[in-house]
Amino acid sequence: MAGVVCGGDTTAEGAAVCEQKEEEAGESNCFDNKCIFCRISRGQEPGTELLHCPDENLVCFKDIRPGAPHHYLVVPKKHIGNCKTLTKEHIPLVKQMVETGKTILQRNHFSDLEDTRIGYHWPPFCTIAHLHLHVLAPASQLGFLSRLIYRVNSYWFITAEQLIERLQAEVTTS
Repeated sequence: MAGVVCGGDTTAEGAAVCEQKEEEAGESNCFDNKCIFCRISRGQEPGTELLHCPDENLVCFKDIRPGAPHHYLVVPKKHIGNCKTLTKEHIPLVKQMVETGKTILQRNHFSDLEDTRIGYHWPPFCTIAHLHLHVLAPASQLGFLSRLIYRVNSYWFITAEQLIERLQAEVTTS
């Protein structure tokens, strides 16, 4: 069953089916050929330059509509739905995405990691149904519209720390 394609189901049930298919196939590369981020992660979008990523399970590239001088997206190669589909098992992935984002900023000569905005759009305010972390810096230079779009404590944007707290709370309430 080479080249498992999971049909783009981004629900928790779809992810479970995908993981089952992967186990059966001995693979871990769920891929949706209709998903732009899946195609980018495989190098199938020649207009998108992939930045050197320290984690082989993630890709990083510049946002096509930057909200800050440094605006990168950190994306798992494996097709995972939006941040609302994550469970406590995904906490290490979220942490790794954050560390990768910080590394990319530092490699691009940005060192003030206190002046960043790092997080996810909360559904239904996601334009791409593939998990992706926004890494923006310096946050102090976000324009008016970007301050709204990437607003902390809003209905549409959640910081990585807030997401980890939600996932950890799931652990204690389960």
